[in-house]
Amino acid sequence: MEHTGIYNAHLLELLNDLKLSIWLESSLQIKQAGGMQRGKTDKVDAQRIAQYAYRFRDQVRLWTPPRQVLQKLAFLSATRQRLNQAYNLLAVPVTEQETFISKSLQKTLKGNVKKSLSALKEEQKAIEVQIHNLIQADAHLKELFDLMVSVPGVGPVIATELLLATNEMQAINDPKKLACHAGVAPFEYRSGSSIRGRTKVSHQARKRLKALVHLGTMSAIQIAGDLQDYYVRKINEGKPPMLVINAARNKLIHRVCAVVRRGEKYDKNYAPALA
Repeated sequence: MEHTGIYNAHLLELLNDLKLSIWLESSLQIKQAGGMQRGKTDKVDAQRIAQYAYRFRDQVRLWTPPRQVLQKLAFLSATRQRLNQAYNLLAVPVTEQETFISKSLQKTLKGNVKKSLSALKEEQKAIEVQIHNLIQADAHLKELFDLMVSVPGVGPVIATELLLATNEMQAINDPKKLACHAGVAPFEYRSGSSIRGRTKVSHQARKRLKALVHLGTMSAIQIAGDLQDYYVRKINEGKPPMLVINAARNKLIHRVCAVVRRGEKYDKNYAPALA
């Protein structure tokens, strides 16, 4: 099946109840594997999906449904994100225009959105409590969550997004794959002796996760610790700031995977045992 988001939900549930094996694949993956394409109809799309499944049948990855608690967490997290966007949509313009308009007009504009902002703030607090209670009530989620937030720079929002993006670290547990999924893995762009592009990250990523990991990394390098030491050292060596930040983002993801793999909270003094 081609993944179409929420529109898959009912059919996936039915097929899973019938104990049928399901291969759910990204639409972009199918499109790019099909080469140059012209035209688009439902019939042609179905043929392309069938051809893709036949060609890559040795690489089949069967879909497993996330637990009910994780599905509920996904909806709560999406609601939290929309509430934050709605709040910023009202609050940010009022703050930005303060130095450009008269005080009386600014006061009027603030009054116009005061009740709405207050209501959104209360809704944000309520959704945070619901997410917290949901995680704390599930032993496995709580264990993974506590391990993740022990890493400096990883807060509750980042940990929640990581749980959702990796299906509780089951779909993705390799740090390199997770870095690629989050859009922070560097890739070389060179061919022969004529093409020597800069190493850079791919735009094909989970944008929400990438943004959160970036914010977590920026927070981590602001406080005393080895990530801050690493950042300062590389900058002093003349490395481009964004290159160093991306390396720090990779370190953050590797640390999350490491604490989950070991089942131990982050220890800044940890040293691997010698063989």
